Amino acid sequence: MFGRENRGAGSARGRLTTAAALIVGVLVAGSVGYTLLGLSPVDSLYQTIVTVSTVGFREIADGDPDNTWKLFTSVLILVGTGSMLYGATIVIESIVEGRITGQFRRYRMQRAIDELSGHLIVCGMGRVGRSITSFVQSVGQAVVAVDHDEERLLAHGGPYVLGDATSDDVLRRAGIERASTLVIAMGSNVDNLYITLSARDLKSDLFIVSRADESESIPKLHQVGADRVVNPYEIGGYRMASLATQPNVADFIDVVVHDGTFEATLREFRLPEGCAFEGKTIDDLSIRGSTGAVVLTVRDQQDRFHTDDLGRRPFTAGDVIIAIGSDGSLDKLAELVSC
Repeated sequence: MFGRENRGAGSARGRLTTAAALIVGVLVAGSVGYTLLGLSPVDSLYQTIVTVSTVGFREIADGDPDNTWKLFTSVLILVGTGSMLYGATIVIESIVEGRITGQFRRYRMQRAIDELSGHLIVCGMGRVGRSITSFVQSVGQAVVAVDHDEERLLAHGGPYVLGDATSDDVLRRAGIERASTLVIAMGSNVDNLYITLSARDLKSDLFIVSRADESESIPKLHQVGADRVVNPYEIGGYRMASLATQPNVADFIDVVVHDGTFEATLREFRLPEGCAFEGKTIDDLSIRGSTGAVVLTVRDQQDRFHTDDLGRRPFTAGDVIIAIGSDGSLDKLAELVSC
């Protein structure tokens, strides 16, 4: 879509360049012609502009113009007027076409957003926001970006909403009522706080991940409804410390979670009500033997992770299973969980 728009923009620029070249060429040719007919360079340029613009000022030839003068002026009027009209047409056409194309593109994109459900919304397309959307798109999840800078949004390459993310209307246009997750990556802690508060009010069960650049903002964001709060600088520090102390472990986690080229990946599954897993243990279900996936841990509804008692603890509805395995084995586990 954006490729066609770029080609269209290039074509419009080409037509504008051609029109400008024609007008300049007419002015140069007219000035040279009138100079050869006896006028000074300044008078020649003046006479050419007067003639081409058809303003009706008097001719500045000495006495009555001869036939050569009249023929040259007539040709100059025809060619110059045609060039001027062509240039004006191209300018008007470019303006109208750009507005219509832009409106149609936004209408079509809004239609596509309106059809999305369970998607992820990213507010703020700075460096952090771009990294988030790039990763989420790489795992195949639909992302709607929100920002006030259209250049950033165009670089995103996916559906977007141009506007202020602190506005409820903008969040609604991004489909917040149908979204599963909202990631707030604005550069201002105040904006992150305000958007979190508005989003929680718009959809009570929305999963919200918010950025916080200061430690004092983390409890406040939790209080207004953020499910998770991330300090990019703190995470970056932990990452560098991990590379310094346990580089192989850190690299392995990166490959499994972020790279996508490793044969095994991590995935999480929430057990729904009435799932066949309820009341049974991993040993009872023989998950590894039936699917090939390995359950690493289980997180209960009190946000506690179970590892040591994993084999003997019965599953309950709402548990989140975190497993590692190939895509095929994890797909099999997903089928079992959904039954």
